[in-house]
Amino acid sequence: MAMTKLELTVIKNDSTIPNAEPPSPERVLVPARMINEVLYCERLMFLEWVQGEWADNYFTADGTRVHRNVDGRPKTLKLRKPSTTAGAPSTPEVQDERPYTARSVWLSSEKLGLTAKIDVVDVDGGDVVPIEYKRGKRPAVPEGAWLPERAQLCAQVLLLREHGFKCTEAAIYYAEDRARVPIEITKELELVVRGAVARALQISATREPPPPLSDSPKCKGCSLVGICLPDEVRYLRELEAENPPAEPRPARRLIPATDDKMPLYVQEQGARIGLSHETLKVTSRDGSTTEARLPQTSQIALLGNVQISTQALREAILRNIPVTFFTTGGWFVGRTVAADSKNVFLRQAQYAATLNSPMSLDFARRIVAGKIRNCRTLLRRNHLDPDKTTLFELKQLAQKAEESTALESLLGIEGTAARVYFGEFSGTLKPPSHPLYFAMEGRNRRPPRDPINALLSFSYSLLAKDVSLACTYVGLDPLLGLYHQPHFGRPSLALDLMEEFRPIVADSVVLNVVNNGIVQSDDFVEAAGGMSLKDPARRRLIEAYERRMAQLIIHPTFEYRISYRRVLEVQARLFARWLQAEIPHYPSFRVR
Repeated sequence: MAMTKLELTVIKNDSTIPNAEPPSPERVLVPARMINEVLYCERLMFLEWVQGEWADNYFTADGTRVHRNVDGRPKTLKLRKPSTTAGAPSTPEVQDERPYTARSVWLSSEKLGLTAKIDVVDVDGGDVVPIEYKRGKRPAVPEGAWLPERAQLCAQVLLLREHGFKCTEAAIYYAEDRARVPIEITKELELVVRGAVARALQISATREPPPPLSDSPKCKGCSLVGICLPDEVRYLRELEAENPPAEPRPARRLIPATDDKMPLYVQEQGARIGLSHETLKVTSRDGSTTEARLPQTSQIALLGNVQISTQALREAILRNIPVTFFTTGGWFVGRTVAADSKNVFLRQAQYAATLNSPMSLDFARRIVAGKIRNCRTLLRRNHLDPDKTTLFELKQLAQKAEESTALESLLGIEGTAARVYFGEFSGTLKPPSHPLYFAMEGRNRRPPRDPINALLSFSYSLLAKDVSLACTYVGLDPLLGLYHQPHFGRPSLALDLMEEFRPIVADSVVLNVVNNGIVQSDDFVEAAGGMSLKDPARRRLIEAYERRMAQLIIHPTFEYRISYRRVLEVQARLFARWLQAEIPHYPSFRVR
């Protein structure tokens, strides 16, 4: 909701004097909405106000719709100083005696330590009544509203009184009931507000989020539950506690299992993307067009020489739809996203972790061990006759990775595991006697010299793109990793977090398209010593990759059903929780 500066003035000696001066930068003012939040859930208040996090869901979208009628141009509230008799105190009075309504009124008070944008103020003679608009129905409680909502109204009343208005009551308008419910402002409620202001300031003075609620029904409708991860944080803390419970309570799946939005890929060279109202129009060189609705678009991926208009790019940014860029051959180049996350404390924690060798090593050991074990699982599941020695060696290398004492030795362990794994990877493909046979001699790249490596390289580029976007969405810097060292233009953190997903996502997609004949030997072009995909085959590979990302799986740690695309975001958020010391270790994602 747009914040509009209060136009509150006092008429004195025929001159207009501002009565709502900007707050001093030294004094932190608590928004009245945060009075509601701190009484409802202290962690929610911290995430929203201190860290600047926000996410929409059905309830917040419906609330925005309800507030649409009160977020218009505000009407000025004016006071006049009346004539007074000698020795009598002067009290400001409303200048206009006729009833009227002011909307989106913004008030601040350093004395109270409060600031608020009031939805509606009804003015009738000398009395004013603040009205807060809420979605839903009136709760069946004697007071007419829950305590956090009543406290928010009380804070607005205190602000109006501080600015000289006569205000003895307030009201909440419930949109679904179309009912205006009066709220009694009592001394006890005023004490609650003052206590909430003190508590909000106390919490904001620290960088440590309050603990999450435990099995609370409040979490189910919270729009920030996917950022907060209350059950996941609690579950991981219980697992690592000194005296863990015999059976830790399982985590509820409070976040959506899948994303209803779909990515838009455009790879035809010379194609153009334009904007028409709520629709993206992709125009090919031959003049034919295809369309994608913006509300159903999660990201836009451009491969090669594809043009996008300024209007379409700006609208994508406004809607927080990332635009990613690839070379014609499929190398991930970069991305255009909306403004950076407001959570500067998270980035500070990330930068500090890169200078903390024990933290970096602990994280690196876990992702490398997880990657090796996932490689072993893929061979066990897909190899026609997995070599027992190879499986045993991978198991041993995973254990060595967990015991490694330096990043340099960990790099050696990972390299050995990769040679062992890709030495057996051809056994997961069709045999030479099969029509769908592809030859492969280990892993090679830049450029890939055979079709399998070309498929692997492009799949890894798609995965790196999605992990980079997950990092950006969470508020992390995808360029600054803990295991992969910083390198100009390289998304090192994305490469860190994607390690354990390489075999179970990218390699699995390659096996799918090859062994099922989705991509065949005539779908490749050999040039300049390298192998690349033709456009139709690349399109089929992208479709197979997106099907894999949308596939529902049982999360190995939390045991709820969730898609791989959603898993990437959860892992990135758990990495952030670990950076901020909310959980003891980063939980590696390892399939069974």
